[in-house]
Amino acid sequence: MPLIPIDWLASHVEVPSDLTAAQLAADLVKVGLEEEEIHKPDVSGPIVVGKVLTLVKEPQKNGKLINYCRVDVGQHNDAPGEGKEPVDFPSRGIICGAHNFVEGDYVVVSLPGAVLPGDFAIASRKTYGHISDGMICSSPELGLGEDQGGIIVLAHSAEEATKAGLPKIGEDILPFLGLANETLEINVTPDRGYCFSMRGVAREYAHSTGAKFTDPGLAQNLATDPLAVNNNGFDVVVDDRNPIHGKPGADRFVTRIVRGVNPNAESPKWMKDRLTAAGMRPISLPVDATNYVMLDLGQPLHAYDAAKVVAPLVVRRAENGEKLITLDGVERALDPEDLVIADSTGGVGARVVGLAGTMGGLETEVSKETSDILIEAAHFDPISVARMARRHRLPSEASKRFERGVDPTIAAIAVQMVAEILVDFGGGVIDDDGFDLNNVPSVDSIPFAVSEVKRLTGLDVPRDEIIRILTEIGCEVDSDSEELLVTPAPWRPDLVGPAHFVEEIARLIGYDEIASVLPTPTGGSGLTHKQRQQRDIIRALAEQGWTQVLSYPFVSAATFDKQLFAADDSRREAIVLANPLQDEAPYMRTSVLDSLLETAKLNVARSNPAVAIFESSIVTRPHDLVPAENPGTGQRPTKDQLAALSQAMPSQPHHIGGVATPVATQATAGFPAVVWDWRDALNAVEVIVRTLGAHVAFAQVEQAPLHPGRGAQASVDGTVIGYAGELAPKVCQAFDLPKRSIAFEVDVDALLHAVDMKPLAIKPVSSFPAAKEDIALVVDQDLPAAEVEEVVRAAAGEILEEVRLFDVYTGDQLPEGKKSLAFALRLRGTDHTLTAEDAAGVRNRILKKTGKKFGAQLRG
Repeated sequence: MPLIPIDWLASHVEVPSDLTAAQLAADLVKVGLEEEEIHKPDVSGPIVVGKVLTLVKEPQKNGKLINYCRVDVGQHNDAPGEGKEPVDFPSRGIICGAHNFVEGDYVVVSLPGAVLPGDFAIASRKTYGHISDGMICSSPELGLGEDQGGIIVLAHSAEEATKAGLPKIGEDILPFLGLANETLEINVTPDRGYCFSMRGVAREYAHSTGAKFTDPGLAQNLATDPLAVNNNGFDVVVDDRNPIHGKPGADRFVTRIVRGVNPNAESPKWMKDRLTAAGMRPISLPVDATNYVMLDLGQPLHAYDAAKVVAPLVVRRAENGEKLITLDGVERALDPEDLVIADSTGGVGARVVGLAGTMGGLETEVSKETSDILIEAAHFDPISVARMARRHRLPSEASKRFERGVDPTIAAIAVQMVAEILVDFGGGVIDDDGFDLNNVPSVDSIPFAVSEVKRLTGLDVPRDEIIRILTEIGCEVDSDSEELLVTPAPWRPDLVGPAHFVEEIARLIGYDEIASVLPTPTGGSGLTHKQRQQRDIIRALAEQGWTQVLSYPFVSAATFDKQLFAADDSRREAIVLANPLQDEAPYMRTSVLDSLLETAKLNVARSNPAVAIFESSIVTRPHDLVPAENPGTGQRPTKDQLAALSQAMPSQPHHIGGVATPVATQATAGFPAVVWDWRDALNAVEVIVRTLGAHVAFAQVEQAPLHPGRGAQASVDGTVIGYAGELAPKVCQAFDLPKRSIAFEVDVDALLHAVDMKPLAIKPVSSFPAAKEDIALVVDQDLPAAEVEEVVRAAAGEILEEVRLFDVYTGDQLPEGKKSLAFALRLRGTDHTLTAEDAAGVRNRILKKTGKKFGAQLRG
């Protein structure tokens, strides 16, 4: 986010001489610009101006030549005859290894107690046979940039020091070096991109405080009269045959050439200081000039070596197979949607020289030999720039501004400001011929009823005050009719309707002026039946000891392998994300267990002794999709396009899944550990189904990731709704889970569809005593017990309260291929005490129906 040096801000708006970063933050937050951070200086004193009085070169045993200096540091001097190495004149002794200074030079001296960047504290220390009582500083040591070949020489004589405006010897040098001030960093919301400039922040400060604001983006505020544009200069062509959402890639493009710039010319100190304070490293005069104007006006610019580009420049989309080495030295493969700038080397628009609004190319950059400079300022399509910057992962200072919206009217002003800097400090000459391609559409007026302010905010603002505020933020207001016609400022692309004007009025009046009124709630229908059922299920599982979690729905292909899915398993058919959060997890999960197993693994790895977790969420099943064309952005899709998009959307059923380790609770004094097994997984499914008033039937099944012999399929009224059981040993091993861990997963949508949606009928509690009856049935060995139980339930009728399979026997007492299933029945009458005849009747009906359906016989 942008850094705001106060002295730079003061060049556009009147500020108090004692304005602090904290006060500036308080002023700006009133108009919606929040404080991100106040940056303290990386350097703290005492750091002063010193004058080298004596310099003695002393060779060392290691071959190094050092200087022992006596330096005059004013009031910080040791008195004659005093100090750690006394001499007969006031000074301090300092060791220095640099050799780019002589006696009489004015230098920067850090005294003991000073702290330099990197938390480097200065102290007196003995070195090379002397006491060094401070340090003579270089630019890198103060965080002022690259090494310039030694220490900083401020002046060579008293006359030069006076001319440069240096503080007196011994006085603080930090303000002169631009290192003394705090800098405010602000947080700018995406709709207010104009605040990525000193111009925009100064305007907002004026709104907040009423201070006088001078707009640097107006021609009348330039240092010289605007240069005439005859369009005979370096010409530009916009050739965008495939515009995004119907808008061309660029609608404004200004170029100007400055010739004869001294390649060795340095940026002025004030510019370097401001760039450094704003978080940018000074590089060279042409680059610094474009960066400075960008930060000042909010208009990104680019400087080309004019000798390396051939007219015309062409703004176009990239071709398949084209590549570009950008200024950061990275070769980038271009996409057909990329908006590029090409010159005419090898043909009109043949060579790509930059990513429009993002970063220039390495081939045409300004070098240390460049004397003729082509300056470019343009207005590019925000959506094209935003997509390209994200596609190439290149969030440059330019792209941050273009994608939020740049004022299209200041391109020519920005180019002239850069040109003037190159003339004033580089000795260049501006070409008489210039070029300005201007196809910027006019901004439409928006009808605005002043009553909207009262309706939306409750504020009673006079009409004249509304007009004043809208004019103050840069809008043109036609107030001749009852309804205002408001034309938004060109730097405010976010103002597109009456509600936005109301927001601006409320912002500048102050949100604290809006009364807090509680709205009167309207009657609602509450939760839907489906929502209520889902919440009931979640609560029921939590009451059984399961803990609800929420995991990311993104998984890797390895997840499917670790669960032992077959090659043709439909759960391997997954959606691949075009821009995943993690490259190693690009798939949308097709099962809740895909991510829940990883969550269980993490808990076990963190030494959680008892894990029993479940998740209720959607999964993605992309089966039988019909691809649809992307209708683009900027307009509402048609009904046909929406229908096609609906066909292209994958199914997203709601699932509930759970994973648990065998240990439910650890052993305590006098009590053994409680252990869960596959029956608890089945019980979880039974709890889910029973909560909805239905009955679940289980059948053994082989279904990954469950154990082949300890996995069950759950059905309700013949509809398969899920699976439960013990995890396969290889799955436990793959996910680093304890052996015999369990899992279940239920398709809640399928379950709700299978369950009768009628309200549950609660049976009255019977006060009559229960009757118990045990019955053992001999059936075929491969017959599932669940099927027999279903018939037992139906035969017993309404007086059956509970049926429980308590024994399964196979052995010598039974014929080969047979087994005995022993059921315990609890019966209870609703209107009378059951008699022996009632119980016998139940037994007979069970024998008759099971015998007829399964050939079952009563075990003797």
